[in-house]
Amino acid sequence: MKAAVGKVFKYGDNVDTDVIIPARYLNSSDPKELAGHCMEDIDKGFVGNVKEGDIIVATKNFGCGSSREHAPIAIKAAGISCVIAETFARIFYRNAINIGLPIIECEQAAKEIGAGDEVEVDFDTGMIVDRTTGKSYQGQAFPEFMQKIIDCGGLVNYIVKRQ
Repeated sequence: MKAAVGKVFKYGDNVDTDVIIPARYLNSSDPKELAGHCMEDIDKGFVGNVKEGDIIVATKNFGCGSSREHAPIAIKAAGISCVIAETFARIFYRNAINIGLPIIECEQAAKEIGAGDEVEVDFDTGMIVDRTTGKSYQGQAFPEFMQKIIDCGGLVNYIVKRQ
């Protein structure tokens, strides 16, 4: 698996799936269309400022709310390479892995990394380095089978590749 390096977009507790992708856009399953509305109800400038490889950092319970896969799809399609949080809603965690979006839980990193910081994440080790401050954090590395799912771009691609 590879590493991610990007600028941080920082959010607080309980960022729910309705904020990640508002329900009024759920009539589409096109990732690019969903990406065009990602985070717009919490951060109007997100879509215009996000660049390929950027990283979302949030505190507790990221992705709570409904079980729709549209939320991690919108985040990934917007160009986000990784989401770091203190905790994730379990269904969001599963959906993110299923669609190939790397997510890492690390309480200290989630609390200390600031908006706009440049951060590097090593997916093999779970090591998170805030290049802006020089601080390092040990996040939870993915088990090998989850790394393979993410590397394939999600569970469906992983299963197809194994056949």
